[in-house]
Amino acid sequence: MIMMNDKSTEVINPKFKIHVHDCRSTIGDEIRKIREKKGYSQEHLAHMMKISRTTISKIENGKFNFSIDYLSKFSWFLDFNITISPFNDESY
Repeated sequence: MIMMNDKSTEVINPKFKIHVHDCRSTIGDEIRKIREKKGYSQEHLAHMMKISRTTISKIENGKFNFSIDYLSKFSWFLDFNITISPFNDESY
């Protein structure tokens, strides 16, 4: 079922909202794993990145809609590559 949002012309599909939430959670989990493997606390990483510890917590828990700029900062300070891949090989 597709619904129109009263405040904009944006189309909201419930499955899309779940997908976005799942993506945030997955990315946050991966960032947490990499941070912990590096031995960094949230506080230490926040200091390095010049953002608050609560922002890092929210990102790691999938509760924060963060930008590509934030993702790039995490990539830089935690030393990982950002890769985009298709859902399956048949989509290309």
